[in-house]
Amino acid sequence: MTTNWRDDLRLKLEDFVDTFVINGAKQVDVYNAIQKELDFLRAAYDRDPDPTDDPGDVVEEPSNDWPASQG
Repeated sequence: MTTNWRDDLRLKLEDFVDTFVINGAKQVDVYNAIQKELDFLRAAYDRDPDPTDDPGDVVEEPSNDWPASQG
């Protein structure tokens, strides 16, 4: 990643916001919606920083107890 990632982020955010403004949304409404979504994402991350590390999500091999598998 470049050392100017914040500059890259700013440009992409400006382009992102402009996409919605061009389609008729008010800029302040887009900013508020983005902030709300960021708040949701932050809360979700606080609850579970890395869902792939959750030990409750272990996928077990399927059972071969059904009759057709016994032949």
